[in-house]
Amino acid sequence: MHSRAREHAVPIAAAALALVIVGWLALYGWALTDYDFEVRPAFDALVQGHLLRFLELAPAYGGSLVIRAPFVLATKLWRGGELSIYRAAAAPCLAASAVLGVWLVARMRVLGHTRLARAVALALCVANPLTLPALEIGHPEELLGAVLCVAAVVVASRNRSIWAGVLLGLAIANKEWALIAVGPVAIALPEHRMRCLLTAGAVAAVVLAPLAAAGGFVTEVRGAATEAPIIFNPWQVWWFFGGHLHTLRVAGHIVPGHRWDHRVEPAWVGTISHPLIVAVTAPMTLLCVRMRSRGASRPGHEALLLLTLALLLRCMLDPWDISYYALPFLLSLLVWETLTFVRPPVLALGAAFAGWFVLQWAVPGHGFSPDEQSLLFLALTLPSAIALGVALYAPGLGRRLAPRIGDRAAVPAHA
Repeated sequence: MHSRAREHAVPIAAAALALVIVGWLALYGWALTDYDFEVRPAFDALVQGHLLRFLELAPAYGGSLVIRAPFVLATKLWRGGELSIYRAAAAPCLAASAVLGVWLVARMRVLGHTRLARAVALALCVANPLTLPALEIGHPEELLGAVLCVAAVVVASRNRSIWAGVLLGLAIANKEWALIAVGPVAIALPEHRMRCLLTAGAVAAVVLAPLAAAGGFVTEVRGAATEAPIIFNPWQVWWFFGGHLHTLRVAGHIVPGHRWDHRVEPAWVGTISHPLIVAVTAPMTLLCVRMRSRGASRPGHEALLLLTLALLLRCMLDPWDISYYALPFLLSLLVWETLTFVRPPVLALGAAFAGWFVLQWAVPGHGFSPDEQSLLFLALTLPSAIALGVALYAPGLGRRLAPRIGDRAAVPAHA
């Protein structure tokens, strides 16, 4: 028991240290972020005791605010200010990634991974380069949603339908994009799928019901899902369908709001893109079910691989795509890779670097135009999506075509 406690103590201490470093780097000061405009008014109302006003001011992802409300209210104990409230709201999201990282390291130890592989996995889980922008921009809830979705699939694979439903329901309430995890969770469960889905619906309803009752929440969610996009970033497949916007100069000065080489979003993209992200998972899931029923060869940890592909497609299909959108994909890829192959998580490590390079470094400040950013994004994500699709739907072909990349052994899907 002493040996096991010591083994767990090391990753726990390492995860705690990583959280301190990440928190210090991303939450050390105050800056204008999405948090200021979307979340801060609601949390201010909550701390001041105006519960109804808190519910009315909550954004489209207000369920995440409800889940994290107890942590925010705790700041009243030490009379914390605005920065303290922001840190308290981010704390459970960071803690969730640490719990996932410690669990993953423990599982990797059982599967025979080296210390180097476990250290890399823990670092990617807790302190990867995409977590920082999520915190800096004001969206720690993206990290929480990523952990909840991955955890729901893992728990479902162990036939714990109730707990899988609870985690899935919390993920959907946290942010509605988590609906894409419904198919992977159903695939992972050997039985009691309806029980799981009913539990998820009940949990999500409990969290979201106060927001819906306060008014305005349903309208905000519908608008975020189907209205013409107010954000149109280069890192998505729709970029070159947008109309070109030339820089407008007056007396040699650039007119604010007009950027060189930028594009104007077509209205139809906003109408179809967000519903399509959820809808596309249905045929993907049904194809997996059909291949299972026909006795076709299936990959290890099929449900996690399906979730990983769905999360990558979410980044590609969402015109709002920005750096932290890749965070759920990265964590899902990391867990799938480490549970499937006994080697360092080179795919997740490469994805983390690629995400940082494309979404953080290759920006106009470093000489990249938006069109060039989009081309670079597509050059990396399209082959990645094809490779994941081959691994999911044609695993035999994938094993013949892909190099082993130092694999020592494949881990059975039930492990």
